[in-house]
Amino acid sequence: MHGAIEPPVDCHAVEPRDRLANLGLFAAAAAVWLLVGFVVTTIDPHLEPGTAFLGAGLIGLALGLTAAPLFWLAAFARNRRLAYRGDWLRAGRRGGWVAILGAVFVALRLQGAFQLPIALFVLVMVVIAETTLSADR
Repeated sequence: MHGAIEPPVDCHAVEPRDRLANLGLFAAAAAVWLLVGFVVTTIDPHLEPGTAFLGAGLIGLALGLTAAPLFWLAAFARNRRLAYRGDWLRAGRRGGWVAILGAVFVALRLQGAFQLPIALFVLVMVVIAETTLSADR
């Protein structure tokens, strides 16, 4: 067809596997959020200190599982409804950063060591690392 713009070779429209991956990650996030609710409402971290880190880890995991498909969907929308090769890897890595930040912040808060300068330092380090890893080559 004359005048039609062809998409680049390394991209595709949404495929069923992308939909399933998004729905699967959201379902896993919902399951972990339910587990977080159970742990938070039934276990006192002051009476059982080891469970504080369990709760922090679960909250971080739930945040990461929730964020990863949202990062993919944001990239998909930004790229005019085209999915590029590497978008899932990037979204998964960014979801991992969210999981790590969430777990670290909750653990610091439970230990009474959470302070704004520490939080900003950790956040800036994550932004620098992600910017470096996401740089186009």
